[in-house]
Amino acid sequence: MGTDRTDPVQLLLESVKSGTPEDFVVTGIMMRYFHTCHRELWFDSAGVELDRSNTAIQWGTYIDETSYADSTQAVHYGPIAPDIMEDGRVMEVKPASSMEEASKMQLAYYLWYLKHVCGDEREGVLAYPTERTRDSVILTDALEEKVETAIRGIYEVINRDSPPELIEKPYCDSCAYQEFCWSGYNG
Repeated sequence: MGTDRTDPVQLLLESVKSGTPEDFVVTGIMMRYFHTCHRELWFDSAGVELDRSNTAIQWGTYIDETSYADSTQAVHYGPIAPDIMEDGRVMEVKPASSMEEASKMQLAYYLWYLKHVCGDEREGVLAYPTERTRDSVILTDALEEKVETAIRGIYEVINRDSPPELIEKPYCDSCAYQEFCWSGYNG
């Protein structure tokens, strides 16, 4: 029985397992962007470089590089790169919990990927070092379904001919695509 190439989840699994990522690959940041702003996801997938001088990007990079410095950092599994593997758990480090759902879904995608591509089931931890908090993330059936629904949504967004409609959100001011996005770019 062949793979259903019309289902983005199956296309993703086939792409990473066969080594043909040009077909369709989802990264953790794509999952995060899907849950924050579809326009941001589209720009990223179209190769539009974000503003690396953006304060939020610099702060996030600093937190990522300095927190848990004694732990194993940036473990790469194909297109995913969880921040840390700690005590057998996958840890994702974020500067703040303000984007908790997007962070949780990014980590859930890592757990889903490890399970379905690598055959490795793990638990996850979201760490917010500046807040001194941690949240456990377990890949339940319901969370797996949310990940797969998001994969299908990501596929739809990145295959558009032009970016999705501009929708103002509370975090637009700190977005690394803000200037580009609000300059009137519509594809």
